[in-house]
Amino acid sequence: MKRIVVFTGAGISVESGLPTFRGSDGLWEGHRIEDVATPETWSRNPELVQSFYNKRRTDCLAANPNKAHHKLAELEKDFDVHIITQNIDDLHERAGSKNVIHLHGQIRKSQSSIDPNLIYDIEGDKIDMGDNCELGSQLRPHVVWFGEPVPMMNEAYKLAKSADVFVTIGTSLQVYPAANLIYETKPDCKLILIDPNAEQYHVPPVVVKISEKASVGVDYLAKLIAK
Repeated sequence: MKRIVVFTGAGISVESGLPTFRGSDGLWEGHRIEDVATPETWSRNPELVQSFYNKRRTDCLAANPNKAHHKLAELEKDFDVHIITQNIDDLHERAGSKNVIHLHGQIRKSQSSIDPNLIYDIEGDKIDMGDNCELGSQLRPHVVWFGEPVPMMNEAYKLAKSADVFVTIGTSLQVYPAANLIYETKPDCKLILIDPNAEQYHVPPVVVKISEKASVGVDYLAKLIAK
């Protein structure tokens, strides 16, 4: 069975009402990224960081998977489909995708502040200050912040190397090391890029560019991989 590996970014969830990580002004919901997404900020002002991600979690719970998420899940009927996502939302899973790797964590989970291997499901939409892990440390969002290692990166590289078709949807290809995935594929792998600004991307000439938003691009994708 043909293996399809799909690498998704914030652009696929925009149509579900979730904003991209960075706005045109360089801010995320009025905050500099450095103020809400680094270990240093957590150490300096954990209440701000906790509040920020509590709001992101509320937004995630209120959002629904869109056509692009559902279409990727439907591809599992005919192909061996694996999703590698930079997104911390769970819209792929809620659409029905069974094989999903989250490179940057999951907003609906928490983790220990002192042992990142201690990960817990969150009931509701909040982590409160004073909620502790089994070791007694404050729970924090299960999100990979700037400056932290990406635990699932090696698994993602393995998947990219095994792909017969590698598809990139809604990511700027500017966040490393994830942006390297497209270059880890085997020589005969079909490469497809779906993004409204696809023509502006500097990628290998063999990449098939579909300059559409995710919900439209997935229709073209289904036709391309059927060949």
